[in-house]
Amino acid sequence: MADSFEAKGKRKKLVVELRSKGITDEEVLRAINRVPRHEFMDPAFLNHAYTDKAFPISSGQTISQPYTVAVQTSLLKVKKRDKILEVGTGSGYQAAILAEMGAKVYTIERCRELYLKAQKTLAILGYSAEFFYGDGYEGKPQYGPFDGIIITAAVAEVPEKLLQQLKTGGRLVVPLGDMSSQVMTLVVKKEDGQYEYSYHGTFAFVPMLKGTAK
Repeated sequence: MADSFEAKGKRKKLVVELRSKGITDEEVLRAINRVPRHEFMDPAFLNHAYTDKAFPISSGQTISQPYTVAVQTSLLKVKKRDKILEVGTGSGYQAAILAEMGAKVYTIERCRELYLKAQKTLAILGYSAEFFYGDGYEGKPQYGPFDGIIITAAVAEVPEKLLQQLKTGGRLVVPLGDMSSQVMTLVVKKEDGQYEYSYHGTFAFVPMLKGTAK
């Protein structure tokens, strides 16, 4: 699907809406304005692509609400050439936002169908990322430590293996809580090796599952 004037206009309106909801990171807003979210959805749903809501994709998953993407990405404080690990590729939209911001993206997906589809979509759009089909709970220690880790599914507690892959000063963003509601949580690894937690509003995510699926 072409990136039409209509789609570009809808993205500009979406950015205005996100600003009105408190998103202030201009680099995040610039990326959202540039990445064609409709390319990560069925072509029949262009009218839904730039509304600020989650939307179903294949394999029983959803493409996250743009506001949620903006909050998580803002908390990461992404700088160009940062190494960012994403746990839960999903549609690939979040990975594209990170790549648009100049990050070196490593992204893990447990569902093979989504893993393959996201690779194809990002390649078509010209975004570079390292894709892995596997268990997000394991992370990718061989590519760490990471400047940032973003988890796009709900967990009851932060996986220890992922914390260990965060570099000193690194930031991990995760929806933390039970399956009905989670609190967006920022974890910063301090110089003394301790972790500092802060909390940034309630959200609803699908649960993070172990292992892989077809």
